[in-house]
Amino acid sequence: MAKKLLIDLRKFRDHNITGPSDKHMPEGIDSPSPNTNGLKTIRELAVFQYTCRRCEEAPCIDVCPAEALEKDEQGIVTRYTNLCIACKSCVAICPFGTMMNDFFEHKRTGGDYFDLNDEHEMNKFLEACPDGAAEMVEMDEDPEQNIFKLTDKVLVKEIPWEGLK
Repeated sequence: MAKKLLIDLRKFRDHNITGPSDKHMPEGIDSPSPNTNGLKTIRELAVFQYTCRRCEEAPCIDVCPAEALEKDEQGIVTRYTNLCIACKSCVAICPFGTMMNDFFEHKRTGGDYFDLNDEHEMNKFLEACPDGAAEMVEMDEDPEQNIFKLTDKVLVKEIPWEGLK
């Protein structure tokens, strides 16, 4: 069984709330990824896929002045990064706190993005993560343990919204 990266989204959220504000969180990208509509991080993709409550009348979509958010055929919200103006109106209006401020930070320098298809980059990502937020594992998706496949090389640990079970 091939090793995979397991990212604990709760630990990333906890670090964003309580961690030092001057430290950038590392971001993993899965490139090339044809369905990302621009550069998306692994965490953003995971949050929209597993954490978002997929509101029937999604206030985040309605409030976006740039029309950068929409639902796909499965009800998953996606953000068009080429349209997003980072106003964070969606963050403010989300009744469940799904949207995160750091999705909108522009971190194009300083090695903040790591290609998680490259073993060397994946190791650098692991080193930059908060303690216990990511690890290499030899396992597959295990929904009973709240571990879900995001890509061929990345698993995420997240308690999904009940409607997704």
